[in-house]
Amino acid sequence: MLLTVVLGSSCLGIRTSQSMAPPIAAANVLLIALAFGLILATMVQSVGHVSGAHINPAVTFAFLIGSQMSLFRAIFYIAAQLLGAVAGAAVLYGVTPAAIRGNLALNTLHPGVSLGQATTVEIFLTLQFVLCIFATYDERRNGRLGSVSLAIGFSLTLGHLFGLYYTGAGMNPARSFAPAVLTRNFTNHWVYWVGPIIGGALGGLIYDFILFPRMRGLSERLSILKGARPAEPEGQQEATGEPIELKTQSL
Repeated sequence: MLLTVVLGSSCLGIRTSQSMAPPIAAANVLLIALAFGLILATMVQSVGHVSGAHINPAVTFAFLIGSQMSLFRAIFYIAAQLLGAVAGAAVLYGVTPAAIRGNLALNTLHPGVSLGQATTVEIFLTLQFVLCIFATYDERRNGRLGSVSLAIGFSLTLGHLFGLYYTGAGMNPARSFAPAVLTRNFTNHWVYWVGPIIGGALGGLIYDFILFPRMRGLSERLSILKGARPAEPEGQQEATGEPIELKTQSL
């Protein structure tokens, strides 16, 4: 749904050939940013209570290294994200006339932006995004104000308002991977994996170890990574029957 809605509402009117397009107009930047933010807010509101609505390998990796989900679950989440992204992009590709289909890709480096600069931008964009997710999903946070889904949607919108002019604002390896597969264009594709993965990891570590530390021992963290619930889950006064790894995914 993310790929179909976003690519359909933003890419088709901007890139009408396989060649590199000129810099994106300001009106289109706002359109693209809002499309990303609104669809993500919709999905978080719709399925956040089911799976956490990660929809992003960088987010899942951040939860994994923070020992908030098992390795087994993370692997299947990422596989589902990649397959879902390809399916969504393929649906759009199939129902769109070739004359206006374009290359389905937003992830094009702006002329003059080096690979190192692009990677740094992707790190920064994903860091602020994952930091927002960790803060809004945190079950330890009392008195959360406002809408979790809107907060996360606005964070993604903000990232695109800043990053579209630099890298196309990847922030999500699955979203970058699907158009690359369909168009068989992997030019500089590694930037859209390395940057978001590093940024996501930094965002999760900064929140969980510096801003609002989770006091867990090594054995507890290992048990969560293995998918086993620790004997005394942190912050739980009574047994709920839920695996601790799901706590930060609940809204």
